[in-house]
Amino acid sequence: MKRGVSTNKARGNVDEHNLGFARLDLARHQRCGVPEVIYCAGKAPAQVSHIIAALTKMGHNVFGTRCPPEMFTALRQQHPRLVYHETARAITLDIQPLPKPLGHVAVICAGTSDLPVAEEAALTAERMGAAVVRIHDVGVAGLHRLMRHLPVLRKCNAIVAVAGMEGALPSVVGGLIDRPLIAVPTSVGYGMNLQGVATLLAMLNSCVSGVTVVNVDNGFGAGVAAATINRLVAQQKKSRNTRKTAK
Repeated sequence: MKRGVSTNKARGNVDEHNLGFARLDLARHQRCGVPEVIYCAGKAPAQVSHIIAALTKMGHNVFGTRCPPEMFTALRQQHPRLVYHETARAITLDIQPLPKPLGHVAVICAGTSDLPVAEEAALTAERMGAAVVRIHDVGVAGLHRLMRHLPVLRKCNAIVAVAGMEGALPSVVGGLIDRPLIAVPTSVGYGMNLQGVATLLAMLNSCVSGVTVVNVDNGFGAGVAAATINRLVAQQKKSRNTRKTAK
């Protein structure tokens, strides 16, 4: 054990709650800045319900991704306060107040069909303490739609760009701004789009320097990454302003 770390502190960093079929990582927020999140897909409604009950009993907020509508209907019977975010396919139940938004993240998407992934990213970033600017349907087929939003994008601490088809949006945006950019390929497209593989490869091979790419349809991962960058930048800005005021 590293010198200077108490046994109690070390134990607190690995706190977990064993449900038999799942081990809840209750100290994840303390270690990583991201709370335990439920990935609902592939789980039985009863399993998700038990996880929700355990989290709320211990005073933790609930955030679940990829929740089908029929699962939410079943869960609502046991948890009446559960909220369904239809576009994002997510569930939330808040026991504690969310952190006050600090700093801005932009989530932009190429087309309306990309909205479910974009909204998953936006909701995730909001849950992680970012104020989110949503900009929809600004794909490269109509470049003028994107250009009018550049002043707003340049004021954000991080940007998530969501696109399917040929995946050109992140490359275009990345050549126009100096902000950290996270690209999200979606499975939206025809035939040889190969359920987002073509889009993923296009984004990975972007000629724009510094574009970060997450997996196909991974709005959650992009939202966490953007919120983490935003938090660090916002905290640094706040610290600098505090020092200036003190002088």
